[in-house]
Order: sequence, then structure tokens, then C-alpha cells
Amino acid sequence: MQRFEEIPFPKQLFIDGQFVDSAGGETFPVVYPASGEEICRVPLARDEDVDRAVRAARRVVDDGRWARLNPHDRERLLHRIADLIETHAEALAFLETYDTGKPLRETKMVDIPLTIQCFRYYAGWPSKIKGDTIPVRGQFLTYTLREPVGVVGQIVPWNFPLYMAAIKVAPALATGNAVVLKPAEETPLSALYLARLMAEAGVPEGVFNVVTGDGETTGAALVRHPDVDKIAFTGSTSVGQQIMRQAASHIKRVSLELGGKSPHIVFADADLSAAVKGIVSGIFYNQGEVCLAGSRIFVQKPVYEEVLERLRDAARNMKIGDPFAEETTFGSLISEEHRQRVERYVGVGVEEGAEVVEGGRIPPNCPKGYFYEPTILVGGHNRMTVAQEEIFGPVAFVLPFDTVEDVIGLANDTKYGLAAGLWTKNVSLAHNVARALKAGTVWINAYNLLDAAAPFGGYKMSGFGRELGEEALDLYTECKTVWTSLR
Repeated sequence: MQRFEEIPFPKQLFIDGQFVDSAGGETFPVVYPASGEEICRVPLARDEDVDRAVRAARRVVDDGRWARLNPHDRERLLHRIADLIETHAEALAFLETYDTGKPLRETKMVDIPLTIQCFRYYAGWPSKIKGDTIPVRGQFLTYTLREPVGVVGQIVPWNFPLYMAAIKVAPALATGNAVVLKPAEETPLSALYLARLMAEAGVPEGVFNVVTGDGETTGAALVRHPDVDKIAFTGSTSVGQQIMRQAASHIKRVSLELGGKSPHIVFADADLSAAVKGIVSGIFYNQGEVCLAGSRIFVQKPVYEEVLERLRDAARNMKIGDPFAEETTFGSLISEEHRQRVERYVGVGVEEGAEVVEGGRIPPNCPKGYFYEPTILVGGHNRMTVAQEEIFGPVAFVLPFDTVEDVIGLANDTKYGLAAGLWTKNVSLAHNVARALKAGTVWINAYNLLDAAAPFGGYKMSGFGRELGEEALDLYTECKTVWTSLR
């Protein structure tokens, strides 16, 4: 295992092309979740630091050096960033594991490759962003222009730190915006490493900035700054609501990717082996710390017992332990506070009538760190707390259902609408149910698939706006209409 101290990475804010300390010299600890030990400290950015970063971004927006850069040159820079991420993939994977406690095999095979794919995808867009000519009444030449929004504040979560940054940073830069990125307090390291790669790639000073700190201090300062034109946020629904309220004072543009309580449906005719693998991936991948997690599992009654038994076996056979061990498939949760939150939800579920049939405890072979077993709850009903509130942990709630109509009603009976999955061999049934589900993404005979080309986002209280794909370009551009008289 590569030792943490052997990975050279910056531990300062990145503002206007320079790594700098916070104005007040304050720092906060970064903790390795699998041991609970502090591994380093990084600056706590307050209002003055955020202001410096925003002013740097505003300068390059106002002087146009980035937005007016030849689109082909911007494409080459984005490809260069992707090349550097690929070159530094091993170091970034190690940093992500030290920061999050997730298995190294996953950061190597999923997080970093998805990040590279995202930058490569958006590297192709600068020379293809265009307006339209509109046939209006009268003798006019009328056309539209796509222009950058300006200074974009981006706030990303701790579950996929680098990838969540990439799906915001890459389209923002491709469309000519300047970025101030605030990584999660728990996981700032890969964002700082990315800043180093941005500088090495030749991104102009002020175009990309990183401020580290907590949401209440650093995030709030970014949201309320009058020179920030847009906020892009991924995180909890409650924080998203706060951001909308704060952004209203300056009428900032806002895009939100928020919580989920996604239904995962297994019909009686499904390939049960494939379905159970999909369920396991849907709820236990990344220790359940996934907004897309298929946490409400609805199984048609004829196959309910068989699916439940197979799911219990799969949960029991997951390898929990050292995230750097090759055999580990299930790492630690992000913090002790979060582990206690997951435990409380399981306790509430039991109090309300659910039964723990697998897991529900701290694994005995992991006395240190923030580990919690893959957990399965059964019994009760769809209006219970564990069926309605996002736990954001490895807790599956399994419920039986009778008919197609029943399960559509159950699946949609939630304030969220981020994702859904279903398993059946009946093609007509699959597409009819997919259309009926109120969710931004629906997987048929699959789960947890993402691609830089496919848009992603939520219905209802799961947020608004679509990240990834061509649709993400709308988040970072303004549409200007130009009328010219031909008389």
C-alpha cells in the first residue's frame, strides 16, 4: 500500500493560479474514515478567502480571456486535463480512498475512470456550442447566441469527491465559465490535487479556484457572494432548500442534485440471479452512500422469499475491512457522526415495526474506523420512516407487492424522484412501468449505470436541472437573442 505521506499533493487553497493559506491561518483536520485518525490539515476558508477566489474568477469573466479563447484551444486544454488525471490516476485513487474510506479497487475502477471520461466528453463540446437562426415575421435576421453564465460556485459532496467535481467543472469550463469549487469538508484532497493538474495543464489564472471548508462557513459565503452568478450544488435536500433561499437575494441561477429514496422493483418473471446482483449494487455499492441508492426494494410476492434469501446471502458474503486490501468489497462510512445516523435510522425502523434480518451492527472485525454492516430490514409498510427518509447508508428495506398497479403507486409514494430500477423479461411491462415511474433515471434490468453522455437529475424534491450529457450545457450558458433589421 502506498503510504499517505508518499503522495505529493497541495494542502492550501487554490486562488488565482496560486496555492495560498487562508487569510486567518485557520485549518481543519482531514480524517481517514477506516481508522478514525487525522491524516493532515487543510485551510478553513472564510469570507475573505472566498471573496479573493470570486474576485479572481470575476476578473477573467469580465476581461473575457477564457470565454473568448478559441474553442479549439479550450478543447485542447480540457483534453490535457484528462490526460493528466489519467497520468496521476493511481495517486488520485489512493487519495480518494484515504479521504472516503471506500475500497481502493472501486476508486481505481470506477471513480477515476468516470472522472477521465467526463473531462474527455466535455472536451469535445467547445467547438460545437452554437446558436440558431430563427425565421421570425418581418424583414429581420434573428439568431441566438450561447454565452457563459459567468462566475460559477460549485459545491460537491463527499461520496464521490473527484467525480462529483468533474461533472460540474468540466461542462462549466467547456462553456467558458470561471469556477470556484468548494469540496466537501470531509473530502478536500482530490480537489486540491485537481487544482495542481489544472495549473500544470495551463488553465489561465483565475479560471479555476478551490476553497476548502465547511458548509456553514465556506459554502454559505460562496452562495451569498454577490459576484457569483450561479450555484451548482449536490447534497442533501435540506441544504438545497437553504441554498435556494440564500440565492434568492441576488436571483442567482441554481441547479440542485439532491436526495433520493429510489424504488428497485423485481417482478416475478425476472432473472433473479441478475436482479439480486443489481439490488446489491444498488444499495450496498459505496457503502450505500449514493444518492441513487435503490433503498426501497419491492419484490413481487411469488418470488419474495427467494429474493430475500439470496439478498441475505449476498450481504453476508461481502468482504468488509481494510479499504486498501484487494479482497475488500465494502469499506467504511464517512464519519462517526454518519455511522450513528445510520444506526439511529435502523433503530427507528425496528421501533416502527420492521425486523433486521441481516446486519444492523458494527462489524466485530473492524474495531477502528466507521464501519457498519450491510443491513436488510423487512416488515412494516411504505410509509414508515425508513421507507420515506434518505438514510444514505447500507440499509435495504424490502417489501412485497401484488400487482403492477400496486407497485407503481408504492414506488411513486415519496417526496423524492431521483432514480428507479426494475427487473422483468416482459418488454412491454418494462417500458410501461418506466414511463409511469416519477424519476429522472430509470434502469431496466440494470442499476447504477452512469455515462458522461447520458443526462442525470431528479424529479420532485430530488432537485432540478440535468447534469451530464448535452443537457448540462444548459446549466452553464445563457441564451441571447439578436434581432437585426434588414430594411
